[in-house]
Amino acid sequence: MCHSSSDRPLIRSVAGASSSEGPLVLTSADGTRFDAYSARAERPSGAGIVVLPDNGGLSEFYKDLARRFAAEGIDAVTIDYYGRTSGLGARPPGFDSDEHMERTRPGTVDADVAAAVGHLRSKDGGAVRKVFTVGFCFGGALSWRQAAHGVDGAIGFYGSGEALRTTVPNLKTLKAPLLLLIAESDPYFPIADSRRIVSELEAAGVENQSVVYEGAPHGFFSSGDWADACDDAWRQVLDFIRRHD
Repeated sequence: MCHSSSDRPLIRSVAGASSSEGPLVLTSADGTRFDAYSARAERPSGAGIVVLPDNGGLSEFYKDLARRFAAEGIDAVTIDYYGRTSGLGARPPGFDSDEHMERTRPGTVDADVAAAVGHLRSKDGGAVRKVFTVGFCFGGALSWRQAAHGVDGAIGFYGSGEALRTTVPNLKTLKAPLLLLIAESDPYFPIADSRRIVSELEAAGVENQSVVYEGAPHGFFSSGDWADACDDAWRQVLDFIRRHD
């Protein structure tokens, strides 16, 4: 996992708030029910976002991130990946998230994201005008992949370029703009591969913006040692959403 159970996003406090927040159960197109967490903006901007966690799934870190988006006027839903293999509810002690991650499939994750997007576009979810995705680690490439599935923009923190090119063989199908937030010293997703996927996106004519955080490690978004990078990454995310909203 990128973030431990005690980690929280290092985001400076803002004046806004969420009007409501709490657990949610969504239903995918194949009938699978899965856990999610919703945070509605007190002063909605008309934008919504689906948060795709790391391989650990729906943790407090990503629930808190949904609340931070809501405080910025962006209705948010964080999803859990493991409804098909682990069912609903809290995970038991010793839950092996890596085992369940290996059992996911891009197409079923796409369907779960679509259910979250549908919720955001409904009255109960905020009736948003534009929908974005943001993912972390395992969720990074999954988020970028959604640019081929009708979202208005896709953001990924320390995602895998290899996973994106493998699951989206024709990058030209990515129709929405991408934001790639890259940790230069990521031991899991090497900087060379991140630079390669950026070049491939350029060659395919995919609108994209990439930011490389010099020396930053995988998971820097919750590290006090990388507060400046965290601040900049959060600004990049919000600017990206506002620019394409």
